Amino acid sequence: MSAAEKIAKTVSENDVVLYMKGTPVFPQCGFSSTVVQVFDYLGVNYASVNVLEDMDIRQGIKDFNNWPTIPQIFVKGEFIGGCDIVREMFENGELKALLTEKGVKTEA
Repeated sequence: MSAAEKIAKTVSENDVVLYMKGTPVFPQCGFSSTVVQVFDYLGVNYASVNVLEDMDIRQGIKDFNNWPTIPQIFVKGEFIGGCDIVREMFENGELKALLTEKGVKTEA
C-alpha cells in the first residue's frame, strides 16, 4: 500500500485525524502541541499519526494535500489546514461549529 493509499484509508476511517510530529502524549513540535491542546480542550476524540515514525508518510501527507507543513488536520475526510488555521478557527468559534456541523462530538 502506498503512502497516499494509507493516508486516504486513515482519513476515511476516522472522524478527526491529526498528522503530527510526535504523539498527543509527547508532541515533538510546538505546532503539533498547540493542536493537541485545542482538541483536548474541546474534548474531541481523534486519531493521530506520528509522521516522524514513517518518512514515506511524512512526505506523503505533504504531497496528498499539496500543503508543505505539519501538523495537518482532517475532519470527516476534509482537509482543514494546519496549526494556524485550526488555532484561528478555535479562537473565533468556527472549529467547534464545524465539528458540530459534521456530527463530531465535543465535550466543551
